[in-house]
Amino acid sequence: MPDLIALSVRTLVEHVFRSGSLDSGFRTVSTLAEGTRIHQKIQRQYSEQDQKEVYLSAEIPHGDLLFVIDGRCDGLLIAEDGGVIIDEIKSTSLELDSVTEEMYPVHWAQSKMYAYMYAKESGVSQLRVRLTYVQVDTEEQVRFEQGVRMDELESYVADIVQRYAPYARLLSRNRRLRDESIEALAFPFPAYREGQRKLAGAVYKSIDEGRKLFAKAPTGIGKTVSTLFPSIKAIGQGKVQHLFYLTARTITRTAAEDALALMKSQGLRLSSVTITAKDKICFQEEVDCRKEKCSFADGYYDRINEAILDLLTHESLITRTVIEAYARKHSVCPFEFSLDVAYASDAVICDYNYVFDPRVSLKRLSGEHKNKTVLLVDEAHNLIDRSREMFSAALEKKDFLELEREFKGVPTGATGGVHAAAKAINKYFIQLRKQAEGQVVIMKELPSELLELADVFVVQAERELAGRGPGAGNARLLETYFSALSFLRIGKLYDESYVTYAEVNRNEVRLKLFCLNPSHLLRQMGKGYRSHVFFSATLSPLSYFMDMLGAEEEDYSVTLATPFAKEQWEVSVVPISTRYADRERTKEPLVSALRKLSEERPGNYLYFFPSYEYMNGVYEAFMAGCESSIRTMLQTSDMAENERESFLAAFDVNNGPALIGFAVMGGIFSEGIDLVGDRLQGVVVVGVGMPQIGLERNLIKSYFDGEERNGFDYAYVYPGINKVLQAGGRLIRSEQDKGVLVLVDDRYLQPQYRRLLPEEWGV
Repeated sequence: MPDLIALSVRTLVEHVFRSGSLDSGFRTVSTLAEGTRIHQKIQRQYSEQDQKEVYLSAEIPHGDLLFVIDGRCDGLLIAEDGGVIIDEIKSTSLELDSVTEEMYPVHWAQSKMYAYMYAKESGVSQLRVRLTYVQVDTEEQVRFEQGVRMDELESYVADIVQRYAPYARLLSRNRRLRDESIEALAFPFPAYREGQRKLAGAVYKSIDEGRKLFAKAPTGIGKTVSTLFPSIKAIGQGKVQHLFYLTARTITRTAAEDALALMKSQGLRLSSVTITAKDKICFQEEVDCRKEKCSFADGYYDRINEAILDLLTHESLITRTVIEAYARKHSVCPFEFSLDVAYASDAVICDYNYVFDPRVSLKRLSGEHKNKTVLLVDEAHNLIDRSREMFSAALEKKDFLELEREFKGVPTGATGGVHAAAKAINKYFIQLRKQAEGQVVIMKELPSELLELADVFVVQAERELAGRGPGAGNARLLETYFSALSFLRIGKLYDESYVTYAEVNRNEVRLKLFCLNPSHLLRQMGKGYRSHVFFSATLSPLSYFMDMLGAEEEDYSVTLATPFAKEQWEVSVVPISTRYADRERTKEPLVSALRKLSEERPGNYLYFFPSYEYMNGVYEAFMAGCESSIRTMLQTSDMAENERESFLAAFDVNNGPALIGFAVMGGIFSEGIDLVGDRLQGVVVVGVGMPQIGLERNLIKSYFDGEERNGFDYAYVYPGINKVLQAGGRLIRSEQDKGVLVLVDDRYLQPQYRRLLPEEWGV
């Protein structure tokens, strides 16, 4: 029985015909957004006997493979002579006199595939194929047309299928080996830890029923393997075909890679790829994706298919190191390489934004692919503030003033080009600055005028960037273009969960579309995926996180008990005020308490603070009277990766009398790190972790007060306590650990704060 290969016309022809460089033709995002409108306008011009959006499909045998291809052609037209025309509509920002008949072979391939499908189904022996290009600004059209016979189409399609077949066979082979290995795969440890079986069962049930799961799973339970293993088993059972492991930090990505490596060592054959941010994995000293500046971008599409075949033939656990090695071997951009591989992999390990951010997400994921994918969202407490930023956008006056000056006098034609568009936005900001009179302006409505001006700017910037003029390689223009594009995209999402505010600082004006409640948009961006599993040790209170992460009535939750005994924790409260207004007054008592702890009970400690400013002030006072035998380390806001590693490596069991690391809550050392055993004897958490009082937090508070929920808790208390739980959770990481946890703040004695702390802390 032949292997079934089901795919869309577009997927097939793009794989076979893509060529050229990464930046060839400058892919304008606003042009893509205009595509639907342009298509509909052209289709309205069809006659009554013509058809639009016609679904076509065909089965094409090829040796041991059976291709099932489908798609929708834009137009199926009846000509005056009674003949049939297959119409493929394409929108472009390029001037039409620069578009030639043979410019885009992939467009002809799409049209001819549809022609083949129609001819095979209807039995006609010849017909015509047409490409209709529409200029998005002028809406002018140019058409190219060819007559084709069925025998020509059969030969043409057979060639396309033959060129795709090696890739299809590879995917089919890998899928067969994957499913066989999953069937034989056992849980990768001798026994389940307490709570692991319950979590794994809940994950599998959620996938089976297509629901969301919110899992409060404490440190030490083994969350990574407890979510990955049942998801992989669900793949083997055909419940899903893919999984995304979404994280906010590199260290949790490593944990997922380690779990997959462990299962691979026990026979698992599953392809996984880790996506690393472009600025981190880029081979160039400076990220510049123009083919003139980067040999890995130049001719990328001419080499990428061979690179993917090579990689997926020889590798399954595709980490950053593996991507880099194969990218160098085939001279392709490592970042774009990892994205292309992601579409063909069983598992993808990446940041939240590749799924939830409307500006970054993996756009080529089809609805069918999503429906066969489970999302595993690690450290899900981080997603709330991250998604607020994903769904917000801002513009700044200075960017447009600089472009207005830079493009003054540049020849642009009748529209005035970038200069005129930037000048109009700068003028808008000048008027706003006069109205604001140095104050913050807050509006519930969308700034429609600014959006219209931004739309004009984007069109002019695209034209300049796509051409050969002075703006083609302008870094400031490109950056401002993306800011304006983001602003337009977020503007389309704007609803009652948003607010607009503008801040004036002397001559500078910054206007932001700020998302107050991301829950609805998280639901929208996650729509279509088979199942979501949100898990963290600190989803507390669970009702708040379910509300903010977009839970629906039928979704599941599970709370697991800690595997650690109360006796492992020695918790105390130092009841002094760390409120902002009291910090200078209480600094000396705090420093005395910190010194006393390190002197009376020497060891390795982490002292966590709510801000760098507060930490640095206490650190200076602490060091002024510190014993010479005590070693200290201080977290800085701009630590490089090697500095972070050195910081953690210093926490060794053979340190001598004492080592104290000063760090910030919510930072890189308060989550996802394991200092097991005597590497860490104590943690001090200074304050209740509350975000600093400010404009955005107060806007969030007002919004939730208006929604009849406790705005202060939603804006300040719950996010703060979450940081406390994460920082305190660094102390006990295994059943053998014991340690001292000191909570410094008088609010820890108040019932409304105490009830938010873990039972095992015994406060």
